Amino acid sequence: MYLTQGLHRSLQRHPDKPALRHLTDGGVREHSFAQLLHDTARHAAALQARGVQGGDRVALLAPNHDLLVRALFACWWLGAVACPLNVRWSAPEVAYAVEDSGAALLVVDESLAPLAQGLPLSVIDLAQWAQEAEGQSPVPDLRVGGDALAAILYTGGTTGRSKGVMLSHANFWSASMTRGAELNNAPEAVSLLVAPLFHVAGLGRLVGQTLVGGTCVTMAHFKPAAVLQAIEQHQISDMVVVPTMLQSLLDEPSFSPPRVRSLNRIAFGAAPMPPDLLRRALQAWPQAEFFQAYGLTETAGAVCINLPDNHRHPEALAQGRLNSVGRAGLGAEILIVDESGRELPPGQVGEIVVRGPMVTRGYWHLPQASADALRGGWFHTGDAGRMDAQGYLFIVDRLKDMIISGGENVYCAEVESVLRTHPLVSQAAVIGLPDPHWGEVVHAVLVPVAGTLPEQLPLQDLRDWCREQLAGYKCPRGLSLVPALPLSAAGKVLKTVLRQQLAA
Repeated sequence: MYLTQGLHRSLQRHPDKPALRHLTDGGVREHSFAQLLHDTARHAAALQARGVQGGDRVALLAPNHDLLVRALFACWWLGAVACPLNVRWSAPEVAYAVEDSGAALLVVDESLAPLAQGLPLSVIDLAQWAQEAEGQSPVPDLRVGGDALAAILYTGGTTGRSKGVMLSHANFWSASMTRGAELNNAPEAVSLLVAPLFHVAGLGRLVGQTLVGGTCVTMAHFKPAAVLQAIEQHQISDMVVVPTMLQSLLDEPSFSPPRVRSLNRIAFGAAPMPPDLLRRALQAWPQAEFFQAYGLTETAGAVCINLPDNHRHPEALAQGRLNSVGRAGLGAEILIVDESGRELPPGQVGEIVVRGPMVTRGYWHLPQASADALRGGWFHTGDAGRMDAQGYLFIVDRLKDMIISGGENVYCAEVESVLRTHPLVSQAAVIGLPDPHWGEVVHAVLVPVAGTLPEQLPLQDLRDWCREQLAGYKCPRGLSLVPALPLSAAGKVLKTVLRQQLAA
């Protein structure tokens, strides 16, 4: 199990088939499987000429790009460890990850070069590296795989300092097989990679699609109008989105169902999907299979999939399975446990723990954090959930997002779901703020529907709206209206930023 295996297999089966298309403002750059394999071998030689050896970490700072894809495969070709970094980070955050990983080299896109200034390691521009590769003779693929480290992915830092998640070749393979066993990943599929490749959703999709010999289409930035154009022109058949992306596509003035007819599979995850948004999407894409995937950076991708039938079949809808993230996928075990690690009976809320070959070995240079997360042989996700008698998993909230107000547990996702149903609310985020009497109180941060005046959304009206569906202690005691919520590159709301803004 090594991550360059799909290139070799496709070279035998369909060398001239498009492996990769990169969409730019000026047109399209297309690479066949034969071209991608041979370019990878030369780029690996260029890394080797700069002193990179097996096991070395190579930091990569670039938006989704064909050169970034080559860089990833070139690392694996040499047995090196790819460390793709978040392109939305500040210079200090980039410096931290580079230092923490002990990277031997930083490969950076020209547009992000200012973030690399002053770093104490060798830095090379993507374009310069490509030029160096042209003059190199190809080197053989070392075919390093199995438990060897393939990547270090830094967590989004929504709850604190980012940690480097260590993922092996076998982790990525196992996650790809888990997804493929639940939903056939046909090699004829054309997958649009708009989820960033420094995020496990994007990187995992690249790996899975390449292993089966499918075509990937990359875009540097998510722009709704451009994405719709790409779907139409390149007959995109599947894509992975987060809820904010889906809403942006549906709100784009140029959206129309005929333009996206080729899209027959839409995977979503990474953040709670508002029920009203999902219903809207199901109506807009009546021909498409929708499925929710639950996984984490630490599981190299999905460990749980809610299959398409549960999104449209009347019996499944009647049983409430639309709100589930599905059942444990092939090779994955999932339990709900209490604070002492004991399994809870169906219906009770506890922490979600996972075990299987896709689970990380731990965090880079953080042995205590690794031991804490993997105690008892199970990865403790930090997510609160419940499981029904048929094994369907329901996410309740992040444990760290849970508010304890007057001794009662308040799950933010539950309150956010109710707030979003208000006709004048576009987006909602709920956080806990310190309170001398209650310990914490519920505070709502809302993005109003365009054209809404502040006086049209008074706090008491929103509290009354929530009281119709929630207990009083769950209703917001404070309210902030903002033009937009701060989002990570993975589309998750940065609640740490919200708390800092409110504290200031």
